[in-house]
Amino acid sequence: QVQLVESGGGLVQAGGSLRLSCATAGFAFSSYTMGWFRRAPGKERDVVAAISWRSGVSAYYADSVKGRFTISRDNAKNTMYLQMNNLKPEDTAVYYCNRNPPVSSYWGQGTPVTVSS
Repeated sequence: QVQLVESGGGLVQAGGSLRLSCATAGFAFSSYTMGWFRRAPGKERDVVAAISWRSGVSAYYADSVKGRFTISRDNAKNTMYLQMNNLKPEDTAVYYCNRNPPVSSYWGQGTPVTVSS
């Protein structure tokens, strides 16, 4: 059974940092490009960052988070991370992890991030 469980979200003041984790099971994590996505209130879910199957080979960042967020993965632990620094109120959203491109049946509950001004 495929499972992706996001954690690490919370309430933080603008300028603060959070580190999100995505623990996975049930599929060949190390074989796939993975991504972090977010859905802000009233908006579509968009990709925030993505990382190729082999950590360090290539990564994608949305323009809005470049220079502030860092995606990484530990294939030995089937886990992916998102280090978020210098958070802004516009980063407020529910954050999800999935393969990239995403698989519809893989969406988890997400972890909420709220950034206060």
